[in-house]
Amino acid sequence: MRLIILDRDGVINQDSDDFIKSPAEWVPIPGSLEAIARLNQAGYRVVVATNQSGIARGLFDVKTLNAIHQKLHAAAHQAGADVDAIFYCPHAADDNCDCRKPKPGMLQTIASRFNVSLKGVPNVGDSLRDLQAGYGVGCVPYLVLTGKGERTRAKGGLPPGTLVFSDLASVVDSLLKDSKPLPVDEITPQKDGRRRQA
Repeated sequence: MRLIILDRDGVINQDSDDFIKSPAEWVPIPGSLEAIARLNQAGYRVVVATNQSGIARGLFDVKTLNAIHQKLHAAAHQAGADVDAIFYCPHAADDNCDCRKPKPGMLQTIASRFNVSLKGVPNVGDSLRDLQAGYGVGCVPYLVLTGKGERTRAKGGLPPGTLVFSDLASVVDSLLKDSKPLPVDEITPQKDGRRRQA
């Protein structure tokens, strides 16, 4: 099985420092849903892993989060795309849970649910904690410059071998040039992607 793990805010949809608190505020990044459709057509199962501390902060509830994700699924289907599952952490940073990225718990749950190793699985995010969570379980880290990506790149400290791309569509362009995801040491940067060392 070919699997890819995507962060949500800043990768699939526009991010907000004030959180995405309602379906109306969920707006896809141009080209992101079409990129997911291309992944599906190439045999990838697409899974989302997202921190949603707005629940713990009282900014929205699980019912609202489900409505946001219903909108995501509906918009994806309109673009010919399918997201297999959405995993989320509802906790705040001081809750000391195991599932809030950069901790690996959410990704370990994905590995268990799909009964796969995450070694070599592409993990796409716009923040350092997204990449750290995946790197810790063997994923290949991809940083996109949408969302918080530009700030993340500027701060540095990225996991070794992180590949940097302008957006999800360009990540998919790169992935689909290869017959399968490769171990990080074998990946050749493509087009507007380039290696970043910590």
